[in-house]
Amino acid sequence: MEEENQIKLHGMWGSTFTKRVELALKLKGIPYEYIEEDLSNKSQLVLKYNPVHKKVPVIVHNGKPIIESLIILEYIDETWKNSPGCCLMIPMKELKFASGPLFEDMGRVITSDGEAQEKATKDLFEKLTVLEEGMKEFFPGGTPSINGENLGLLDVLMCALFGPYKAHEEVLGMKMIDPERNPLLFSWVMAITELPVVKESTPPHEKNALQSSVA
Repeated sequence: MEEENQIKLHGMWGSTFTKRVELALKLKGIPYEYIEEDLSNKSQLVLKYNPVHKKVPVIVHNGKPIIESLIILEYIDETWKNSPGCCLMIPMKELKFASGPLFEDMGRVITSDGEAQEKATKDLFEKLTVLEEGMKEFFPGGTPSINGENLGLLDVLMCALFGPYKAHEEVLGMKMIDPERNPLLFSWVMAITELPVVKESTPPHEKNALQSSVA
């Protein structure tokens, strides 16, 4: 029904969490209204819908606010089960790894410097190695076969996390995803970021580089 598609998404262009939700909505073919928020001057609606954490993303579905990106993704998948597009759910173990420790290490690499950044980089590379080994179960043939119809939640999370990797590498002056060190991960990210629906959701390279430099 038409009113089931009445979605408003409050987000911020540089937020990885917002990108997760945007991509999931687009993959499901769900029309939505996007409202850009200024996190230094939060709107009254964000404060109303998320009074405790006061963060984005927030989606409002027929007047009902849903907060926290993973909860939003689960809500989207459960509410629009029969929508065209992918089924987003994946095993919880992989989901927790991608959205927890891996995401935290990536954030520390981008936002730290000196010895702290060196340690964060070492921790990130170790977790990427673990992920590379785990991916062999997902892609036994060695090369991911990905299209807009078979993306899962893990693809959405990894795209939001590593989609702007080139901008991050440019600012940090180092290789984060190395085709020799992490061939499956590199192929996976390449396949995802080349999809038209993903390109539509990705900010310009210059904007990503600026975000990385001031994060």
